[in-house]
Amino acid sequence: MAPHDELILRRADDFHVHLRQGEVMALVAPLVHAGGAGRCIAMPNTVPPLTTARAVVEYRDALSRLEPRVEFLASLYLTAGLTSDEVHRATDAGVAGVKCYPRGVTTNSGAGVEDLMAYGPVFAAMQERDMVLQVHAEAPSNASTGISIMNAEEAFLSELGRLHASFPNLRIVLEHVSSAAGVAWVERMDERVAATVTLHHLTLTVDDWAGRCHNYTKPVAKLPSDREAIGRVVIAGHSRFFLGSDSAPHPRADKEGVSARPGIFTTPILMPALAERFEQLGCLDRLNDFASLFGRRFYGLPELDAPPMRLVRRPWLVPASYGTIVPFRADETLTWTISP
Repeated sequence: MAPHDELILRRADDFHVHLRQGEVMALVAPLVHAGGAGRCIAMPNTVPPLTTARAVVEYRDALSRLEPRVEFLASLYLTAGLTSDEVHRATDAGVAGVKCYPRGVTTNSGAGVEDLMAYGPVFAAMQERDMVLQVHAEAPSNASTGISIMNAEEAFLSELGRLHASFPNLRIVLEHVSSAAGVAWVERMDERVAATVTLHHLTLTVDDWAGRCHNYTKPVAKLPSDREAIGRVVIAGHSRFFLGSDSAPHPRADKEGVSARPGIFTTPILMPALAERFEQLGCLDRLNDFASLFGRRFYGLPELDAPPMRLVRRPWLVPASYGTIVPFRADETLTWTISP
């Protein structure tokens, strides 16, 4: 096999993934390994949300029992009831971070925040313990102020800037960056600020999800210029932009109903599809660092103790569904596949 037809990579670190609960969690957790990841951070917007260190640890342990080949990490949900004492307990228990959802902007965000700056004691404790704040950076849509799903990320950046100025040593991740404005903001910030990048924001624009419910997520994919800005920092190998898939499974009925739930399910195809996209961008040599180095360095995590992964250039037809969940690029053929 020619060198350009084979990739030997480290198992990926996915720093933002949704794994749900119950039957969906049992289905999805093993697919983390199947898709090429060896470590991931599970998001806490479960029902009910993970608001205590104990709940996070129990959730993390349940995931590990489902797929012991993956190192599962998990985060706390930032709510009005979160205290600095709970931050200290969570840090001692190895909780990966605290996730901030503005109230009402995405799936299961009804317990989220309305005033970010009201959580000063929590942020001070996080800064003291060097704990990462993971931010879903979208302002709620508001017709009177001109905020819609297309500019909600940009509208939230000033609030993030105030937070960083008030807590300059707090590590902040702008999750699933989706706009040129978000990319530029992270680039202007110092080494305490980073962003996760998804496969779908590297791939899609608004034309790909308008009228196509399985490509709809929050934040939405935006203009070609936004996609190009995200691609530009990936091509450049910018170390503060790293993999966080934001893979978010929903049963078909919740995606194809009257009101589609936001979320794109990329977990089972993650590394083959990323290899294809990075090759299209002309930066296949950047994939290993993007997926397996930059994120763990930002989080202060060791390299995974796992065998390398072999991707080969072999056509692979993405299944139409996994159970009741339709994956990204269902029924399409990828050019790369993970070899056993």
